[in-house]
Amino acid sequence: MSSNTLQDRETGQPRWRAFRAWLDGDHARARDAERPRSRHRAALVTGAVFLALALLIGFIVAIWDWNWFRGPVARIASARLHRQVTITGNLDVNLWSWTPSATVDGVHVANPAWAGKDRMADVGRIAVRIRLLPLFGGHLDLRLLEFDRPDVRLYRDGQGRATWDFSGGKDSGKPLRLPPIRNFVIHDGKLQVRDDVRRLTFNGSIDASERLGARNHGFEMSGQGALNRQPFTLQVTGGPLLNIDRNRAYPFDAEIRAGATYVTAKGAVPKPFDMGEFYMNTTARGPDLADLYGLTGVALPNTPPYNLHGRLSRHEKVYRIDGLAGRVGSSDLAGAISVDAGRPRTLLTANLRSRDLYFPDLGALFGGAPKHGPVASPSQKIEAQHLAAENRIFPDSTLDTRKIRSIDADVTYKATSIRGAPVNLTAGSARVKLNDGLLRAEPLSLDLPKGRIAGYIQLNARKATPVTDLDLRLTNARIEQLIPLKFQGGAPVTGALVGRAKLTGSGDSVHKAFANADGQVVVVAPGGEIRRSIAELMGVDVIKGLGLLFDKSQETTPLRCAVGAFQVKNGVLDTNQLVFDTEPVLVTGSGQINLGTERLAFKAQGHPKKFQLVRLIVPVEVAGPIRSPSLKLEKGPAIAQGGIAAALGSFLSPLAAILPFVDPGLAKDANCGALVAGAAQKGAPVRTAAR
Repeated sequence: MSSNTLQDRETGQPRWRAFRAWLDGDHARARDAERPRSRHRAALVTGAVFLALALLIGFIVAIWDWNWFRGPVARIASARLHRQVTITGNLDVNLWSWTPSATVDGVHVANPAWAGKDRMADVGRIAVRIRLLPLFGGHLDLRLLEFDRPDVRLYRDGQGRATWDFSGGKDSGKPLRLPPIRNFVIHDGKLQVRDDVRRLTFNGSIDASERLGARNHGFEMSGQGALNRQPFTLQVTGGPLLNIDRNRAYPFDAEIRAGATYVTAKGAVPKPFDMGEFYMNTTARGPDLADLYGLTGVALPNTPPYNLHGRLSRHEKVYRIDGLAGRVGSSDLAGAISVDAGRPRTLLTANLRSRDLYFPDLGALFGGAPKHGPVASPSQKIEAQHLAAENRIFPDSTLDTRKIRSIDADVTYKATSIRGAPVNLTAGSARVKLNDGLLRAEPLSLDLPKGRIAGYIQLNARKATPVTDLDLRLTNARIEQLIPLKFQGGAPVTGALVGRAKLTGSGDSVHKAFANADGQVVVVAPGGEIRRSIAELMGVDVIKGLGLLFDKSQETTPLRCAVGAFQVKNGVLDTNQLVFDTEPVLVTGSGQINLGTERLAFKAQGHPKKFQLVRLIVPVEVAGPIRSPSLKLEKGPAIAQGGIAAALGSFLSPLAAILPFVDPGLAKDANCGALVAGAAQKGAPVRTAAR
């Protein structure tokens, strides 16, 4: 063998290099020459092992029975849903794809223990296909989610426990959020709902496919049931759920009928399958906004029939209605409403306004109704007829304290103009706050042509029996505007008028609250003018008074002061302090108003300031229902003429204490002050007000 041959073999074959080094006795060089050969052999062995493992895994997967995993999968699902999940059908998995898939037959979800032994859901088959690559980045991208014959039965009991709450008591208000789904298919789905809180039952069907007959809807849920014991129907339709684009809004339409309530909506979900965000243009009409509680879960006040529209949107747990506009009864209504359901008690905030408020529409807030016209619902018309038949004012409708305690609120309202009020109101505003069952309207302001009624009204529904408090003041008003009477072409009485009512009553209706009220009511006219003919007749100067009437005399006489002071106990306003002082006559009286029976009885008597033999003093009686009292002269013999000082002493003594209750400024008023001073000069035992 030539040296060249050995050299070629030495440079080209590692083993010849190792052999030559061994012959030369250089063992280190022999080991170095052998290393590349070892690495090459190791790589071959490793590749062979991986190939064998891959073949083995492929073989195992090909023959593996995936049903072995039914138990572990069911246990994992049970832990996540906080209730038992069982799988009674086959589990099949296809892993050899960039879009692995799985199908499972016979999935059953039990109810929580408190809801009984019936199952919450049964699904014939569930099929899932995902994209593999996004999964390595921590994102779940569903290419297919298919349900075959799902039958779901949902229930919420009177305590508010819901079978669809899978939070384990941590947070039951989270919106439904599904990962991106390319194709979402539901075949022959059924849905039953029973909600004892909202008094709702529903039995319907759900289908989601590319085509549903000629209408070509991709999604449809429809069915019927009952809401507040009225027939209830629901239909929701949407576009095809195939090839859904996560960055393109998914449109839907909805139509709901519940008795005479009708709601339509046309909107979209900005990110499909993320129900934490949506918006829709909504219209709603019905006999009473309070009836929407079953649909919204928000305790709204009773109202006359309404027809409203606006843009409803959701952001997480906050719902908003912007651009609200329409009519409630005979009044217009506009503004914005926000409902935050992410609090222990839902918080409703609103800023509402009316350009034209028909005052009788407010009666529905307290269980009443407009007296006539198409603005009242059938039940409200029945209530109005009942009150009219009994000649009563205060409604008996029971207050639902459960709804009041379920929500907090902060609502501002302003009416630019008011019509149809029992007194001549021109405008009004109020801010109503509701906190844990305590409702308070403050500030509350009602404008008159001149003057204002202001103060607060509070309803405490935290107790078993609600308690109502009110403190209202009348300031800077005018008699002729507040009580717009006409007599022979003009106002019979003119002048300033102030007053105050401070009452507390318990009861779960307006009628009961007033029938149990305690407090004080005072009305004062510190000065003005009265038609002289009326003043003479009040003293029953038949000759002079009738003569002035027949002549249609416009002559007036000063009204020095008029006071009506009532103590209120158990719903009865009782007074011995009715004073009407004019130049020719001082009229005093007494009587009571029973808010429980809604009847009144008063007797007034004139005290002439100048003795005349021909003058007779005959008491005047006012009695009957509050809504329609009658006036007549007391039957029997005329009363002998008495002394003015005695009359002043009997009726004017408490004035010094009454006037500061109404308005501290009135205690210094010249006319009323003169009346009190005049009584003292004539020997009346007038007391000085405590400071």
